[in-house]
Amino acid sequence: MDVEDVLSDVVSMEDLKKFEKEYHNQLTTGTVSQETKFHYAWCLVRSNYPADIRKGLILLEQLIKHEANDEEAKRNYLYYLALGNSRIKEYSTALQFIKAFLHMQPENMQARNLLMTIQKKMESDAHKGMAVAGALALGLSAVVGIGFALAKNLNKK
Repeated sequence: MDVEDVLSDVVSMEDLKKFEKEYHNQLTTGTVSQETKFHYAWCLVRSNYPADIRKGLILLEQLIKHEANDEEAKRNYLYYLALGNSRIKEYSTALQFIKAFLHMQPENMQARNLLMTIQKKMESDAHKGMAVAGALALGLSAVVGIGFALAKNLNKK
């Protein structure tokens, strides 16, 4: 599965419901295991809904604060933090997380590919933003030009 597929991969409703139920069951007992929290967060960042993705990101940020000594877990959290932020177009934040991952494991090709994809998406969004700004400026100058032409015609009368 390439990075574009990973970014567009959506969790199944049955997986989401399964891990959500497990998470809430443990939450009512007062103790949620790191594994359960991760599985639920993993599902949430793969949701179609930005609110779910943000909730998953919050859970992953909580996990990363508590797993300072477990490098493998920390890499997983960083990767999915980068992935989730990419999915909601928070590319600069995603870039920070994937760079932190690559600092720990620079040879990881999956992470390198995600880094390149994030950078391409940032570039693409910047170009789209410039195109929109250019179109708005052109439209505004046309309106101003028409306004001046109308004002000039009114002054002649």
